[in-house]
Amino acid sequence: MVKQFAIVLLLALPAFAQVAADANRGYRTPESRASIATRLADPHRDARDRLPELVNELKIAAGMSVADVGTGVGYLLPYLSRAVGAKGKVLAEDIFPDYLAAAKERAAKEGLANLEYILGTEKDAKLPAGCCDLILVLDAYHHFDYPAEMLAGFRKALKKGGRLAIVEIYKRPGAMPGNNAVEHVRIDEADLIKEVEANGFRSLSSKEFLPGRQYLAVFTPN
Repeated sequence: MVKQFAIVLLLALPAFAQVAADANRGYRTPESRASIATRLADPHRDARDRLPELVNELKIAAGMSVADVGTGVGYLLPYLSRAVGAKGKVLAEDIFPDYLAAAKERAAKEGLANLEYILGTEKDAKLPAGCCDLILVLDAYHHFDYPAEMLAGFRKALKKGGRLAIVEIYKRPGAMPGNNAVEHVRIDEADLIKEVEANGFRSLSSKEFLPGRQYLAVFTPN
């Protein structure tokens, strides 16, 4: 009986560890990622996702070091790069080499020079210790298969007084046009805040960012 229980437990472990299986289903092959990349590079995102307003909301200023975790094809990089200026730095992280290559290509076309590219893993964004004034996770937290491990890495990467900003989709009907947010997104706002706080952070603020679609939650390490 004990042996049977152990086998059942081992079989169940991946289900508990990899918690974002539904959200990550479309990223398993280069072909499916290329399809998603087309949407990520949609020029209408500027107005639709209010990216300039996000930079202002987070008070990103010249000289800061900012990480864009889950940068994808790098759509946000020009906004961050110009906000931190020549004396600042933007660390663009993703777990997919093809997305990082696309981000580099975009940055080159924009003439951005203050960028560093990091290939992370499902458990570790590979950000250097004490590197960042701000870590930004835009529409990517629900893709974390190992949130506790990721958050542990974020704590180490943030400077004293640094902030973790998570822009996330509501787990509600209608929050994702063309997709089912209730199935796609793992947890809603209140539970996300509890999860991040349970992993060594203190909540600074939480507010709706895109009406009915997204919220912005900001934290600092304890």
